[in-house]
Amino acid sequence: MQAVIIIPETEWRQHLARLDKLEQAEAARLLATTAKPDEVLSTAQAAAYIGLSVDALLRARRAGRIQGVRLNERDWGFRSSVLDAYPRRYHRHTMQVAAA
Repeated sequence: MQAVIIIPETEWRQHLARLDKLEQAEAARLLATTAKPDEVLSTAQAAAYIGLSVDALLRARRAGRIQGVRLNERDWGFRSSVLDAYPRRYHRHTMQVAAA
């Protein structure tokens, strides 16, 4: 035996409309996460992207704090997904001194 709940038609249509909105939002979220390719930036571009100097970025790579991709014998590249994760993990907040 199954339970039956009777609701007014207007309430039913509201539930259907809300379900449609949720399904559209989920489809858009899935499309956004799968459609963005992981771009490889040069060392200079990567340093500017995360706000470090080129030397600091290369030191972080040598220390193992950030993963690089070998482009050729001399140059390194960095994936944008790795750069996006770097500041959240290693960024130190600076204390701002109030001007007197």
